[in-house]
Amino acid sequence: MNTKTSVKFGEGKVSGIISIFLGLMSFCGVFCFKYPEILTTPEFREVYTGESMKILLTGVIIASLFFGVVSFLLSKQKKWALIGIIFCIITIVLGGFEVDARAVKTTRFHLGLDWLLLDLFLMALIFVPIEMVFPKRKDQKTFHEEWRTDLVYFVISHLLVQFFGVITQKPAQVFFGWMGLSEIQAYIQSLPFVVELFLAFFLTDLFQYWTHRFFHRHSFLWRFHSIHHSTENMDWLAGSRTHFVDIFVTRSMAFIPLYVFGFSTITFQVYVIFMAVHAVLIHSNTRINFGFFKYIFATPQYHHWHHCKNPEYYGKNFATIFPFIDKIFGTYYLPNNEWPEDTGLLEADYPKGYLKQAIYPFTKSPFDKDLKMKEYSKR
Repeated sequence: MNTKTSVKFGEGKVSGIISIFLGLMSFCGVFCFKYPEILTTPEFREVYTGESMKILLTGVIIASLFFGVVSFLLSKQKKWALIGIIFCIITIVLGGFEVDARAVKTTRFHLGLDWLLLDLFLMALIFVPIEMVFPKRKDQKTFHEEWRTDLVYFVISHLLVQFFGVITQKPAQVFFGWMGLSEIQAYIQSLPFVVELFLAFFLTDLFQYWTHRFFHRHSFLWRFHSIHHSTENMDWLAGSRTHFVDIFVTRSMAFIPLYVFGFSTITFQVYVIFMAVHAVLIHSNTRINFGFFKYIFATPQYHHWHHCKNPEYYGKNFATIFPFIDKIFGTYYLPNNEWPEDTGLLEADYPKGYLKQAIYPFTKSPFDKDLKMKEYSKR
């Protein structure tokens, strides 16, 4: 178990880190304004306005400068403050205070830098304070040994949001596009919004439940999914550690009911936003148990048991949203207010780093009968 780094308020390090984080985000944000066709996501441009993002960018620059100055005044080591301030100065020189929102042309390819920055900013703003004030594992480092690996997963999955979006919708379109579904889809969209939303959540969770369970039961597929389970530091970034094959298969299965039943655009958008926040929540390092709601929705306690290192508790809690799905199929486990002692895998030599983990599942034969892998496939 890690020993948490002692970070005391009033020494300038925390404000320095905040300054660097905000300075780097504002630096990247300027390029979203300069090259929106390439670096922004059409679907998300419909959610926010250019003027609102301009105001947000200005606020982030000012906040970064403020925390940089505070860090410089308080800290004996000025490097954290100077790095943050330098990012701010470069951003201002690039026109950070003078960016203009403009009409954006449609392009065939783009990177989701805007989605990355907005999601990273909001998730950090919400969950970093929660993990600092209400941590489950108090001795876990905020910047543990593999936080950079998880951040790389987070960045890649967000930048390639178009790629993952296209390839995960294709299976549903290819296999079900020929069916006459207009009447069913019209009926679904005529339902009250709350009913339609619950139905979308339930069906996607049911499909993901069996996909998730299959990844655990099949030894070859487990090699891909084991990457997600390899983290020993459950926190708000841990859920991003997912192999691209795992992402493709799991998201494809979730898209099947969404596509077949023709759920409305607003339902789809609410689902995407909910899952983005909820996936971060259930992996976060927080002791908040959510009271009665933990029996209705999956919570950190519920999902941490799924990541438990102890083989005695393997094969539990596959549902992503609704615990009652696990109850139906006999895989439910939530012992009052108890939490697993450890999370992660038993292999001491499991590969570290994004690239090594990306190629790891392909390094062994799919017919490999390694006993340790067979044991894990029963998780």
